Amino acid sequence: MTKKTRKWEVFPGKNKFCCNGRIMMARQTGIFYFTCTLIVVTCGLFFGFDCPYLAVHVTAAIPVVGGALFIFVMATLFRTSFSDPGVIPRASPDEAADIEKKIEVPNTTSPGTYRPPPRTKEVIIKGQVVKLKYCFTCKIFRPPRASHCSFCDNCVERFDHHCPWVGNCVGRRNYRYFYLFILSLSVLCIYIFACVLTHLILRSKDDNFLHAMRDSPASVIEAIVCFFSVWSVIGLAGFHTYLVGSDQTTNEDIKGSYSAKRGQENFNPFSQGSILRNCLVVLCGPTPPSLIDRRGFVVPECSPIHDGMLASSGKESNAVKIRHENYGSTTHYKNSSNIGTNTAGDPVVVSNGNLPVTKHDMISYQTSDGTVNNHLPTVNVQPPVFHDTPLVNFPLAEAEVGPYMRDNANAVSRGCSTELSPL
Repeated sequence: MTKKTRKWEVFPGKNKFCCNGRIMMARQTGIFYFTCTLIVVTCGLFFGFDCPYLAVHVTAAIPVVGGALFIFVMATLFRTSFSDPGVIPRASPDEAADIEKKIEVPNTTSPGTYRPPPRTKEVIIKGQVVKLKYCFTCKIFRPPRASHCSFCDNCVERFDHHCPWVGNCVGRRNYRYFYLFILSLSVLCIYIFACVLTHLILRSKDDNFLHAMRDSPASVIEAIVCFFSVWSVIGLAGFHTYLVGSDQTTNEDIKGSYSAKRGQENFNPFSQGSILRNCLVVLCGPTPPSLIDRRGFVVPECSPIHDGMLASSGKESNAVKIRHENYGSTTHYKNSSNIGTNTAGDPVVVSNGNLPVTKHDMISYQTSDGTVNNHLPTVNVQPPVFHDTPLVNFPLAEAEVGPYMRDNANAVSRGCSTELSPL
């Protein structure tokens, strides 16, 4: 029994998956591991050296509050890093061909030539014209606010930015967790820094401040880490608070998509009209489902015979898959004729009624002892009807015999093996 392939194993983007596709991250995860190490080590020093002293001399609630903040920070970090940010599936070959066929417009000025396909479409949202750009990698017109990430090589819905600190893109499906992560991390940095200073000040009452620092070197390390981290974290949290209140993304803010310099009538059509509503939509709105079925199984392409037999019988079929562009239509083969031999050994057409063409009938030409049979197998039909004219000279139309039968018959007449491989 062949092993079924899951979709995450053949995913075209530059992502890596763990736990059988349940975890989705970018390939560059070194800075993410550094982020986790820095948070865990700093909090470990705080719980190991500061909390015991503060729990006795101040209150036992300090380690409890610190533990709750630490768990919340790590939970939001992992939720941001391990989830699908809102990747838009790439177009299938048929869909891409259909899109390219629609956007290719003949150049009327120069007959016989084509102008390049337009890269944008325009849609109107709340009276505002929004351009949809065509992605030549994903072969789709990106939805509004979507953008292609060069690191992950995916188009992402409501793309904000690619964050190496969390090891993933930040988009529609994980932005709220990213915002809660940086907001809670800033609170945790301030909390640890304040507790460490309190610890050193209480110790310095019995002795000077330098001796207190010497007696608790772990507190000094925590204070240095939190002091240099808190400014960048608080600044980042403040910037994203502004974005949440105005319902913008980092990508839109950097490009100035809705800035006043582009015209007085330009406005953000995605804003809810007030800061409170914008915050509620981002933080409390429903999380949309993932558009990529990471853990689903890859479904192989099927021929029309295969689809018809599955629809009629409800069971799996072993019908041969033949490409139409190479071997002609396969819709005539079920009611057509099979190949047999007459008494002289010449290949002829054998009428077999409405039997399906299966892999066993068309490919399995090797006998049990390992030798290859140069003639096609006879069909178990009672009684077979033989025609006098050999197939190699049989004047049937191409649609009735099928190009692949004519090729097989020529090969048989030359004494060659006619094994076909499903394409």
